[in-house]
Amino acid sequence: MTGIAIIGAGRIGQIHAANLHQHPLAEVVCVSDVFDAAASRLAEACEASVASVDELLDDARVEAVVIASSTDSHAELIRRSAEAGKAIFCEKPLDLDVAAAEQSLSIAAKNDVLLCLGFNRRHDPSFDAIKAKIDGGQVGDVEVVSITSRDPAPPPVEYIGRSGGLFRDMMIHDFDMGRWLLGEEIVEVFAYGGALIDDAIGKAGDVDTAVAVLRTGNGRLCQITNSRRCSYGYDQRIEVFGAKGMVRADNHTATSVEVASKDGFTTDEALPFFLERYRDAYRLQLDKFLRVVRGERVNIPLGIDGLQALKIADAAQQSCDEGRPVRV
Repeated sequence: MTGIAIIGAGRIGQIHAANLHQHPLAEVVCVSDVFDAAASRLAEACEASVASVDELLDDARVEAVVIASSTDSHAELIRRSAEAGKAIFCEKPLDLDVAAAEQSLSIAAKNDVLLCLGFNRRHDPSFDAIKAKIDGGQVGDVEVVSITSRDPAPPPVEYIGRSGGLFRDMMIHDFDMGRWLLGEEIVEVFAYGGALIDDAIGKAGDVDTAVAVLRTGNGRLCQITNSRRCSYGYDQRIEVFGAKGMVRADNHTATSVEVASKDGFTTDEALPFFLERYRDAYRLQLDKFLRVVRGERVNIPLGIDGLQALKIADAAQQSCDEGRPVRV
């Protein structure tokens, strides 16, 4: 079994800890959080101990660290974990600053440690199947990727100030998906955004509604639509159009039941939010992380993927601010 330390006992840390606690090849050794009560509750649930960051990094039983703390702590925790020789799984983003993210990659490489990033959507079975269809040649050369991602409701305004903004916080998942599905690096971004849902978000300097177009060096395109509000649930759809055809994944609903009547066809609503929609993806990404730690060759997002997505997000923010295409 691989010994794991969890840093961060909030919502995402709880998801990762529960999945690892149930995994036959993992043992949650200890939990650390700036709030002792939160760390204690999660440690008890995982039959683990509470430890400081210093203690867990000195613990020989800990082979890998899952960083699920606040974004502003990621770079420092990556540095310390790498210098301690621990394999690292870090939630997105690496940092809100490209230079700090680049430094994290450099430190991980210098210490020859694994640095994986939590872009969970790559591990969603439906989206992973789309990628397999692309790689298998069923749609031919990819020409346009269309991604729709809409949250059911906006976050608290106080969250906006520390999030890095919609492009770095929300659309960064879609930037990674676009880059992954296109199979090429993004060279240019054109983004528009506005505060159409909550004036307070605009006053905080962010947008709650945005559209971005990404372009690769070969002219392949990705169009992304984000909204912080969606009346019918958590809207997560992808379509890939190519020379031979198209492949798409639609929303997940609680059941696959469809009712037909004189009023038309109806189904259940889309699943309510990311915890439900990406439950399997969260579990599968940590399974892959454990397999890589054990020496298997598995395709999983690495630190470089987080850096590239952050560079795209920066370009999108600049494009939105200046009203022009921006090179990545």
